[in-house]
Amino acid sequence: MKTNIGIPGNDIEKIATLLNTLLADEYMLYTKTRNAHWNVTGPNFDELHKFFKNQYVELDAIIDDIAERVRSLGHFALGYLMDFLSVTHLNEENYDFSNSKQIIQTLFNDHETIIRIIRNDITPISKKYKDLGTANFMTGLMEQHEKMAWMLRSFLT
Repeated sequence: MKTNIGIPGNDIEKIATLLNTLLADEYMLYTKTRNAHWNVTGPNFDELHKFFKNQYVELDAIIDDIAERVRSLGHFALGYLMDFLSVTHLNEENYDFSNSKQIIQTLFNDHETIIRIIRNDITPISKKYKDLGTANFMTGLMEQHEKMAWMLRSFLT
């Protein structure tokens, strides 16, 4: 059954594509954060292990919310790793797990990349496609990433 929520089908498809790309970015960041949680070493291990867990738990909830938003617009959410890898803006990393500053810097950079992407997508979603619900949803995601980036930045200063 087609979605009939006052947004033309072609526009909903474009919004779903933006959301699916964001989903791929979030999944890549989640995986990198989970990897950091599992493998970080060094004198701050316990603190960072717990910190990374808090971050990946929050990212897990974000991923679920984005996928459900795509579904609520009548489209399917990406769910295959090869699909995520084909559209993500983020890169995989080979960490030196004893260099926690490098790990934190990479995760921080990825959060800021996602913040910039979301900020860039909000205006067309709201003005061009007239989807204030998704624009508001993405504003909330941006705020979550800003807070998570602040937490990571605090380790770097």
